[in-house]
Amino acid sequence: MVNSMTGFGRALLAREGREMTVELKSVNHRYLDLGFRMPRHIGFVEDALRGVLTRELARGHVDVYLFYRNQREDARKVCVDQALLGEYLEAARESAARFGLRDDVGLCAALRLPDVTDIVEAEEDREAVSTLAAEACGLALVELKAMRAVEGAKLCEDLLARCGVVEGLAAKIALRAPLVVEEYRQRLQERIAALLNGVEIDPARLAAETAIFADRASIDEELVRLSSHCEQLRAMLAGSEPAGRKLDFIVQEMNREFNTMGSKANDAEIVKLVIAGKAEIEKIREQVQNIE
Repeated sequence: MVNSMTGFGRALLAREGREMTVELKSVNHRYLDLGFRMPRHIGFVEDALRGVLTRELARGHVDVYLFYRNQREDARKVCVDQALLGEYLEAARESAARFGLRDDVGLCAALRLPDVTDIVEAEEDREAVSTLAAEACGLALVELKAMRAVEGAKLCEDLLARCGVVEGLAAKIALRAPLVVEEYRQRLQERIAALLNGVEIDPARLAAETAIFADRASIDEELVRLSSHCEQLRAMLAGSEPAGRKLDFIVQEMNREFNTMGSKANDAEIVKLVIAGKAEIEKIREQVQNIE
């Protein structure tokens, strides 16, 4: 089964006053590359999420976004800087005595003084938060993989169709190849006859020259290897393992075979077919870059 590397997944999970939202966004990448964005005070969950993702994904750049809310009663507490508050009150009393003012600093007014109070996040239960994050990530991953599978199926359909086009072009080249040698023999015979001006041509010498050309221009091996590459491509697309990197290698080899045929064929018709084949392979290569 072919999977794309492009996808998105989102999940929200709430439990015991804690709420965790995980978003996953994946795009093409040569390897599996994970990037995390989360509140600093829950950074300890990264290892748990990394484990979940590496078990299920093989390739792609994945951005992981975490949004966390703790609504438990013990989630926050107000801290009063007693020392600083004492300094404020002492300064107020001294100013009141010096300038004859009434000392009427109340509790509410004192707590509103700068930096006297601070809201502190309570230390999180690492096990509970890590478990919640991992479960939410797993749910988002299901959605992500479903999207990657849908796009992967379309990619597979397109690749199979283009592979069929390549095989069709190869079949036309195979039909044309034997004619190239015969046409060369005829041209060679006509040119020699014109140069010798009626003198009889040595059939053995003509046959030898034709055989040398046939050996030099033979593309039978390239056609056999190209057929094998197409079969391997189809087998990989039908397999259950991630095959993106293997497919990339196979496509390079297919392109190499077409290049060799184009340089050896010495025939305009075959060169046209080779150019068309390379154009299809380039389209295949672009699609393979999206496969996990």
